[in-house]
Amino acid sequence: MEDWRSELNKMNFASMKGKWKSSVLVKELKRVSFMGAPMVALMVSHYLIRFISVMMVGHLDELSLAGVSMATSFTSVTGFTLLLGLANGLETLCGQAYGAEQYHKLGIYTYTSIISLIFVCFPISIIWIFTDKILILMGQDHSISVVAQKYSIYLIPNLFCYAILQSLIRYLQTQSLILPMLYSTLAALCLHIPLCWVLVFKLELEITGAALAINISYWINVILLGFYIKFSSACEKTRPVFSMEVFLKIKEFFRFGIPSALMVCLEWWSYEVIILLAGLLPNPKLETSVISICFSITYLHSFVPYGFGATASTRVSNELGGGNSEAAKVAVFAVMLLAVVEIVIVSSTLFICRHVLGYAFSNERKVVDHVGDMGPLISLSIIMDGLQAVLSGVARGTGWQNVGAFVNLGAYYLVGTPLGAVLAFVVHLKGKGLWIGLVTGSTVQVGLLALRTSLTNWPKQASKARNRIFETAS
Repeated sequence: MEDWRSELNKMNFASMKGKWKSSVLVKELKRVSFMGAPMVALMVSHYLIRFISVMMVGHLDELSLAGVSMATSFTSVTGFTLLLGLANGLETLCGQAYGAEQYHKLGIYTYTSIISLIFVCFPISIIWIFTDKILILMGQDHSISVVAQKYSIYLIPNLFCYAILQSLIRYLQTQSLILPMLYSTLAALCLHIPLCWVLVFKLELEITGAALAINISYWINVILLGFYIKFSSACEKTRPVFSMEVFLKIKEFFRFGIPSALMVCLEWWSYEVIILLAGLLPNPKLETSVISICFSITYLHSFVPYGFGATASTRVSNELGGGNSEAAKVAVFAVMLLAVVEIVIVSSTLFICRHVLGYAFSNERKVVDHVGDMGPLISLSIIMDGLQAVLSGVARGTGWQNVGAFVNLGAYYLVGTPLGAVLAFVVHLKGKGLWIGLVTGSTVQVGLLALRTSLTNWPKQASKARNRIFETAS
């Protein structure tokens, strides 16, 4: 049977006058659905490993829970988010190389990413060693900061493991090998639950045991993926082989990795800024609680659009690397269509349930009512976050992360955060004003990314991708 991409390339798209060929679109919808669903499950499983450790620590005492929660936020902002963003550079490099059938380059880029990220881990580790001093300097409680430092130090081995894991994930993701990653993560998660319980309660290691359980579970995940890559026939053509070319590609890796990291970090840090500003409002306990609940809701949902974004990145990069510009356009349309359906369902459900939504997090009437008032804004956040995740994935797949980084910088720090501060402290809209600013930033981000995507010259992008891939003989 003829490959569907050949069928796509034979079509006269000019004569279609903007109408997608239904048979091709249906095939692409099926393809991205089978990729997107396990990617979502994969992201949720990774999150649950950390969440379970925090949950078990919560059964010790309030100080341990507060310290571990603080450490989880601190290590995420200063380390894990940065490594995740840097690894996203592989979505361009490996994705386009795979589409161009330059299979040996996937292994080279993967090794380059591992070495580069491990190098970045060393300064991050130093920061984590001084977690308590940094938190105290930021005005946090001394006893909580000390617990956070202890937990952060024991998480340092996980930092290096995370660098390897994220590189291997991108290596497999760009080949659409999603299920092996999902199975290995589920195996690690199933092991993590009893392991964490034994270390925390039976061996009485408490917060140290919770951190050690995370380390062990993540390293098991890396080992399982390593065995799969080493022995699976699916990786035979792309299997990593170490050579000196790995070091020659470091500059190219950071050329895509740094703006990819900025895209992720600038957006993530804006949420942290909003939470900090909420603590400066009148009645900070109420405002911070409500903002934190809103953030928790949007964060829990973010795994779904992130899965769609990763799918869009893979499909677009593969097709551009293969020179199939029209197929890349269909992929963008298909993923966006799925994302729109999902966010309409979720945002509508949250809007309808807005007056009881707060009970999932608190029994206090003031908090529940406040969350109900924020309901329309939460629904709008769900819509904007879903759209920007897909558009950011398209940006990574296309290779214009530089544009994405500048868009996020302007949207959140020139528009969103300043507007939120003015509405909260000058117009006295308090927490609602902060969230309006955040939603406005997301809306500006979506508008600019959508404009950039709609104006993209796809044949030119395909040509640029192939020229970059083939510009060196080695």
